Amino acid sequence: MAGREQPPEQPPVAAAAAPGPAEPRYEAVAPHWFYRKAAEPRERWVPFSAQDSARLEEAHGAGREKEAVVVPTSGGRYDVHLKQRQRVAVYWEEEVSEVRRCTWFYKGDKDNKYIPYSETFSEELEEAYMIAVTLDEWKKKLESPSREIIILHNPKLMVHYHPVATSDDWGSTPTEQGRPRTVKRGVENIAVEIPNGEPLQIDHLVFVVHGIGPACDIRFRSIVQCVNDFRNVSLSMLQAHFKKAQEQQQIGRVEFLPVNWHSSLHSTGVDVDLERITLPSINRLRHFINDTILDVFFYNSSTYCQTIVDTVASEMNRLYQLFLQRNPHFKGGVSIAGHSLGSLILFDLLTNQKPAPEEDEQSREGFRTASSNTGIEELKEILKKLELSEYCDVFEKEKMDREALFLCTEENLKEVGIPLGPRMKILNYISSKKERQGVSERGAAAPGHSGQAGPDGTSDSRDCQYRDIGLGQVSANYPQLIYKPTIFFAFGSPIGMFLTVRGVKRINPNYSLPTCKGFFNIFHPFDPVAYRIEPMIVPDVEFEPMLLPHHKGRKRMHLELKEGLTRMSVDLKNNLLGSLRVAWQSFTRAPLPAVEAGSTDVEAEEAEDSVEKQTGPPDVKPEEPPPAAKEEASPINVGRLNGGNRIDYVLQEKPIESFNEYLFALQGHLCYWESEDTVLLVLKEIYQTQGVTLDQPLPGSQ
Repeated sequence: MAGREQPPEQPPVAAAAAPGPAEPRYEAVAPHWFYRKAAEPRERWVPFSAQDSARLEEAHGAGREKEAVVVPTSGGRYDVHLKQRQRVAVYWEEEVSEVRRCTWFYKGDKDNKYIPYSETFSEELEEAYMIAVTLDEWKKKLESPSREIIILHNPKLMVHYHPVATSDDWGSTPTEQGRPRTVKRGVENIAVEIPNGEPLQIDHLVFVVHGIGPACDIRFRSIVQCVNDFRNVSLSMLQAHFKKAQEQQQIGRVEFLPVNWHSSLHSTGVDVDLERITLPSINRLRHFINDTILDVFFYNSSTYCQTIVDTVASEMNRLYQLFLQRNPHFKGGVSIAGHSLGSLILFDLLTNQKPAPEEDEQSREGFRTASSNTGIEELKEILKKLELSEYCDVFEKEKMDREALFLCTEENLKEVGIPLGPRMKILNYISSKKERQGVSERGAAAPGHSGQAGPDGTSDSRDCQYRDIGLGQVSANYPQLIYKPTIFFAFGSPIGMFLTVRGVKRINPNYSLPTCKGFFNIFHPFDPVAYRIEPMIVPDVEFEPMLLPHHKGRKRMHLELKEGLTRMSVDLKNNLLGSLRVAWQSFTRAPLPAVEAGSTDVEAEEAEDSVEKQTGPPDVKPEEPPPAAKEEASPINVGRLNGGNRIDYVLQEKPIESFNEYLFALQGHLCYWESEDTVLLVLKEIYQTQGVTLDQPLPGSQ
């Protein structure tokens, strides 16, 4: 046993691997593509979406930069020319932006965001970083062509020294000059929000026309920037309210494209003519008026109105054709939206569109049917007014309506058995109406118009209260659109005011836009430019516009509180009036006559009621709750302009806006671009035409 050989000792594997740190491993940086924001006073770089950056990196990695490769980005609204590193707008004119494949970034004390290094210098930095990590040798210095020094202290601390323009007598080194900048490697190490990207599928296209002036909001931004905001809000609303449909891949997104007419109008040379006659005093105010408010007068001039409508129509047609070229599989519909004066331009264009012959015939037939039903009801109203309602059955049996009544002679009325007295009343009514209508038509003849009153283009002799919707329009040759809009949205629109000023007092309930069946008039309650449409269709009934529900599913808290307090005060007043009424009755009630023991309780109540009628309380009526607190008992018929649905929709003001409506009047006119409630209504109505509804219907919505 003692002489047995001992086996040689094996070196412990774990112990051998334990000492010493693990060898540093280098991992290549993940690049991300950025573009430089054009026309910015300070250098500002914006990241492409993760989807667009991956597509650009794929084209770059495939070595396609030597070719003239164009990569569509931002939902197809911008093209990136990879070789030239340029980002070019597709649908509108915009300054070309520089594009960069970014890996290294720096930020100074006065910079709000990180700025990427050039691609060449980023490669040098990456190479130095790789050597430092692999060899574990840090505190490396790199000098850029502009004598800027970058020191890599360790993987988490890297600084950039900016050189000072003049060196001092002591000969200081560049590393000691100026305050250092922070250097970061990789986009994941800088605080920047990278969007995922937009859905590729486009369900609907909306053209947006701006109002007066080149600026469209309180920050003096262009129509392109404002529509970008509107589109971004729509993407967030889709995720919040159409999540189920998105998950089931029923929907993609809605594309919004801006239409600019202001630059074309002011490139005609009219600005030079205006400058020549403008007074030199208060120069900025006069320039602002010439550039904005005068657009309203330009539109009411036949010369410049033609320029404006030609520009808007041709631009929308051009955009539509270009969009179809770039999206050949698009099968969705097209809608149009206008803000302020832009909505009036679109309304005038739409009223002058010519429907297809077969659609026009169907529209005429539908109008004739509706007119016949309306005519019978109007005949009954006339007989009721003349206190001849008992003869309704006679006229109904003969299938007569209002128009037929106006064609009747005395012999005709005698034949159907109408006695002499009622016959004279009817004939007198007909003759007086015809005389009044003749005077009205002679006084309302407008130059350049056919005087048509009916929506079918024929002369409507039924009632002089309806005028041609095109009455008073500027004499212009309105161009035709190459598509039929599904819905027309008007934001902060003065359409109602312009129609009234032109002499259109009432809109025929049977009228609808020739090629567009939907029309929504959306406005802020404090918007000084906005006017309603529905009272022009139903002038005899007072009713509130539809209150747009808040996008989070309830009324704003201050509105609920205001309504609650109003309702409470009304209840208190009514209770007080009720108490006064009882007290008054107790003082003024006459002694009740003796009631026999055999009389019933009903007889006693009748006796008390008779006394109350003789000595009633003072003429005090209980106060009714405000219109906002009342619920509509029955739906209001607002005609065919929006397919029988409501037209006027009012936004809910914000709590801070309710303190002073005058202070927020201008903001009220310019608030639509970032209004979630406005965007949600637009999306809801568009997708409703495709049979797609909200995940959960909002309270108070139609």
